[in-house]
Amino acid sequence: MADEKPRYVPVIERTREEIEEILRGNDLEQVCEALWSAVYYDPDWRWVQLQCLKHLDHSDCTVRGCAVMLLGALAVFRKQLDVHVVIPALHKAGEEPALKPWVEDSLSDIRTNIKLQ
Repeated sequence: MADEKPRYVPVIERTREEIEEILRGNDLEQVCEALWSAVYYDPDWRWVQLQCLKHLDHSDCTVRGCAVMLLGALAVFRKQLDVHVVIPALHKAGEEPALKPWVEDSLSDIRTNIKLQ
């Protein structure tokens, strides 16, 4: 297992309806994949941001971590975020020790890609 190299997994383009249906489900891997699809392909960055923010409170730590990471990815790919909402939400998420490294990375992505006032 230690010899395994990471493999690239393409992000599947899904419709908003498909994403919403998956997000209502319990398949944690699919939920993360749906959030990735939203970040990459949904034209409404505010809707995508809202989905990520909602999933910061998910019962599963992996999904919460995915949501944290994708808020940073949204800053990288879209160069737009409601920073006055996202940054405090990320700081709150960072109170969870398991999420702190991901929060720090996302905050760095935001600082690098969005002009903060």
